[in-house]
Amino acid sequence: MRHTQTTPVLVVRGLTVAFWTSGRETTAVRTVDLELRQGQTLAVVGESGSGKSTTAAAINRLLPSNGRITAGAIEFQGRNLADASDREMTRIRGAGIGLVPQDPMSNLNPLMRIGDQIGEALEVHGLASGREAATRAVELLALVGIPDAERRAPQYPHEFSGGMRQRALIAMGLACRPQLLIADEPTSALDVTVQRRILDTIGTLTKEIGTSVLLITHDLGLAAERANTVAVMYRGEIVERGDSSEVLRDPQHEYTQRLLAAAPSLNSVRLREAKPAHDSGAAAPTRSPLVVVEDLGKTYSLRGSRRGSDQITAVQDVSFSIASGRTVSIVGESGSGKSTTANLILGLEQPTLGRVVFDGNDVADFGKSQTMAFRRRVQPVFQNPYASLDPRYTVERSVAEPMRVHKVGTSDSRRDTVASLLEKVSLGPEMGQRLPHELSGGQRQRVAIARALALEPELVVLDEAVSALDVVVQAQILELLASLQEELGLAYLFISHDLAVVRMISDDVHVMRAGRIIESGSPEKIFDDPKDAYTRELLAAIPGANLTF
Repeated sequence: MRHTQTTPVLVVRGLTVAFWTSGRETTAVRTVDLELRQGQTLAVVGESGSGKSTTAAAINRLLPSNGRITAGAIEFQGRNLADASDREMTRIRGAGIGLVPQDPMSNLNPLMRIGDQIGEALEVHGLASGREAATRAVELLALVGIPDAERRAPQYPHEFSGGMRQRALIAMGLACRPQLLIADEPTSALDVTVQRRILDTIGTLTKEIGTSVLLITHDLGLAAERANTVAVMYRGEIVERGDSSEVLRDPQHEYTQRLLAAAPSLNSVRLREAKPAHDSGAAAPTRSPLVVVEDLGKTYSLRGSRRGSDQITAVQDVSFSIASGRTVSIVGESGSGKSTTANLILGLEQPTLGRVVFDGNDVADFGKSQTMAFRRRVQPVFQNPYASLDPRYTVERSVAEPMRVHKVGTSDSRRDTVASLLEKVSLGPEMGQRLPHELSGGQRQRVAIARALALEPELVVLDEAVSALDVVVQAQILELLASLQEELGLAYLFISHDLAVVRMISDDVHVMRAGRIIESGSPEKIFDDPKDAYTRELLAAIPGANLTF
């Protein structure tokens, strides 16, 4: 796997990047040095806002308009990209340097079919055209684990799940078999089984053609398992680097030690003791669950099909309940029906079969006023932190918006509530006047969580709500969610592919596959004694599961 080469594929020396914001220039990356040789994988790890993605964007010359390289050199195969022309960078991107960006929705054209977008990458670089490009696009989608790739290729991005969109981006990044692949959180939206398949595919490329991989990640297990070397970033600087196993087993810098201490694992203990199914005393009657899902089913007709002849069943025969003060988690691979189930419970989609009962009432029967009340009592935190915030709104306005819509409080009281919520999710008061494009992915997700809590809801539906967060902030958010649940009796529906996090926060776990629940139980039952072969496969695929830091 490890090729040796006198001249490194990538050499970064003294890279410094600054952004012009709020009338002044702020340095985001300072004197970064990196070196990557043929066939090797270098993982850059660190918390959200540490400069990881900015470093990757600078290497590929894709900084936003208010960012610039103020010092340093970026040598790719001996050519300094820091002074390369735009035309030269267009030739290098894709063919020489492949990119798998962090956000799957904003990096796919919503008006183009998925297969056409992959084929376009091949055509631009003269590798294939017409029918050959279309055929190759289907092969690439199958390579990255898209089921029924030939039928899926003509679909549009909105018809793919978040994880499937991410796989499509990975197919685009690999299409031209680049010498360097920059993978910015490439598997953060993927379940562990598909994640392993994707990483194995990338690993095969490093063996076959010597592709080098710059892996940007907050997943320490992933870095330990897949990278040759690790560079740890903190506040725009690299504070520790070395062989991945050595750095993660014996960290020398205080920040690296803090990262490892915060990382969840299958050995992590539950944040709170298991809650009883109801909070009444022994002599009191058992309270009805807040949410009851009964025989839920959802099918979709594929574009162009006639009279429902060509349909996809996303959810089938799903039943469970959620009591106040408890956390129910759903785990499973991308496309298993997790997010569709969440959308049905939120009332964002109507079930084909079955029903959702909230506080004793069928959600499908709600009138306008009941729906408005339901929206206040049930709040979502969606998977995509980039698409869930209005780009025109400041952070303060985004968090205050639910209170304004539901006429909660005065302008002054709402402002005070926003400040308190931002503090709770580890964002300083200065963040209130920033716009979403000035925030990292993890910071945006914290804003989304603060907004969901603004109305003091009874049920919060968290769809991959912590997948975009580094382990330090993730630990803070999970602790916050647990303490708020204890204080306010909140119910959580927690959708996640991160099994270690699920173990830490859950009271009940349901494993979904192909739209059905195949196994249910307590975290201890699911993780310590799984009965279904698929559950065992999920557990075995966790990156770094067998590593001891």
